[in-house]
Amino acid sequence: MTIREQLEHLEHRRLNPRAAFSDQTRGRPNAEDLQDEDMRTCYQRDADRIVHSKSFRRLMHKTQVFLCPEGDHYRTRMTHTVEVSRIARTITRTLGLNEDLAEAIALGHDLGHTPFGHAGEAALSDVMGKPFRHNEQSLRVVDILERDGSGLNLTYEVREGILMHTGESWPQTLEGKVVRRSDQIAYVNHDIDDAIRAGILTDEDIPKQITQVLGSNHSDRIDTLVCDAINTSREAGEILLSPKVDKALKDLRAFMFENVYRNPIAKAEENKAKDMLGRLYEYYYRNPEMLPADFQPQMSFEGLERTVCDYLAGMTDKYAVDKFTEIFIPSGWHVRG
Repeated sequence: MTIREQLEHLEHRRLNPRAAFSDQTRGRPNAEDLQDEDMRTCYQRDADRIVHSKSFRRLMHKTQVFLCPEGDHYRTRMTHTVEVSRIARTITRTLGLNEDLAEAIALGHDLGHTPFGHAGEAALSDVMGKPFRHNEQSLRVVDILERDGSGLNLTYEVREGILMHTGESWPQTLEGKVVRRSDQIAYVNHDIDDAIRAGILTDEDIPKQITQVLGSNHSDRIDTLVCDAINTSREAGEILLSPKVDKALKDLRAFMFENVYRNPIAKAEENKAKDMLGRLYEYYYRNPEMLPADFQPQMSFEGLERTVCDYLAGMTDKYAVDKFTEIFIPSGWHVRG
């Protein structure tokens, strides 16, 4: 028996019967020979493939909420992803679910986010004439765009969890549902932390009816939400929050939308970012030969519009600014000699 088979056997001994077992995956888009893989389960392989991808590395230079913040301690898409992964692993471990599956979904859920956060998403929606959704783009990244167009060939369960971490439909697996809930827990709370750091909020600004339920500081809120998710889900057999805590979280999200996500100070640079991406899109649409060589073949089977969109969506904030500067801003003249 290989180490992988031993790990799969151990899952059946220790995990909840409703967990997603590695040896019962619905498979990958393209079948793979596992004879040379004796050490890792399929979900462990997926997590490793995501971590070693170029798209994952770019998350460290992509905006979470505040565009180009001055300071080292504001969240990026990378730090957000790590926080979601840790929360999801805590919940799945306690509930006897598959930690490896939850980790893989969490690590991949935001790979399709644009530069400049939701401002970039809005910009690409405008130029495409239809909604650009980062969860759908994340699936495109792992299915098509990574590895020079061959994709990462992830398992069905990971791909479905990535696609459905937001939107109307929830994932089928309990692990996918945990990641979706962990994403909500993570971003609302770390966005409060960043907003306080930016001087937009104080802990005292959060309404008392929310703090009385969730707690008055970052650590207490995370602890309340995670513990409530575990205790309520264990009793219900489904991934849920208790009605009181669920309402407090929804009220907190509404408070954040009103006071942070739509705050003119926090969003002061968003119109500039949207205009910049719109102009970059127009430039590459008119000059497709200027797209990188690895994007050139894509135009023949997916069209110019989609190819330009994929290129822009994959940019980091700094790379987008650098390309805009290179294309549209005159450089200083100097004598060569």
